[in-house]
Amino acid sequence: MKTNRTTGTWFRLAVLGGLVSLAVLAMEQVSAATKKTDKGGPLQRATSKDGTRIAYQTSGEGPALILVGGALSARTDAAPLAQLLASQFTVYSYDRRGRGDSTDTTPYSVDREIEDIEALIDVAGGSAYVYGKSSGASLALEAAAALGNRITKLALYEAPYSGAKGAAKEWRAFTAKLDGLLAAGRREDAITEFMRFVGAPDEAIAKMKASPAWPRMVAMAPTLAYDNAVVGADRAVPVDKAAQVKASTLVMDGGASAGPMPFMRASANKIAKAIPNARRQTIEGQAHDVSAEVLAPILLAFFG
Repeated sequence: MKTNRTTGTWFRLAVLGGLVSLAVLAMEQVSAATKKTDKGGPLQRATSKDGTRIAYQTSGEGPALILVGGALSARTDAAPLAQLLASQFTVYSYDRRGRGDSTDTTPYSVDREIEDIEALIDVAGGSAYVYGKSSGASLALEAAAALGNRITKLALYEAPYSGAKGAAKEWRAFTAKLDGLLAAGRREDAITEFMRFVGAPDEAIAKMKASPAWPRMVAMAPTLAYDNAVVGADRAVPVDKAAQVKASTLVMDGGASAGPMPFMRASANKIAKAIPNARRQTIEGQAHDVSAEVLAPILLAFFG
């Protein structure tokens, strides 16, 4: 758990805790034009039940497909995948509450994030396909269990649950420490703690702090607690919730994750077994930082 593997330069670090990939977060060569257009349609907002305004963009035409990102990600991080899926779908990329251009309402609860997805489904016409990655996969699973037939197909990539020995105890200790740092307003320390928990070395953390991505990460720091809540108090696969999912589901993991993160394979197997209409697929050669070019054809075939 505490070791790390790198893929290329430091900003391609795929962290071993299974919560966030830094490939997009720390990019230093994004042009100003790209930042301005966000590689999608006009910025729009949906209103969730508690009044939170959820910022989103759409790409393409066809059945609605909502992309749910993981920890410290914003809608712009989904742009490469959204563009590849836009040939067949109306792809919704959105800022989860407390991130980017979305607002936030306290106190937080996972139910409120489910309502955010429901608000997007309302905009989309009443039903949608949903894809979630990492802790976004955990949220997508929760939403599918709660919203029933409103989510008609569901795809999950490496939801970061773990049943490994000692994982629950380590998770509870990390959650408590992170909550304490956030309560004290120590956002940079909270992100540093998170990155150390998931295996980032000090050198990589130092480079992140010096990168243009750092201010954005600091702004989103409070949402790390949201992702912890979504994954659950013990980080265990929520088999009872999974059993309630009605949607046809594709549960995926990466073949390259099996060595450094064996819990990903075990958790994916457990999720697929619990969901009534699920199938399993391992994407060979891929780690937690799954390639959009490799993933897109799989999602096009599944949702198509």
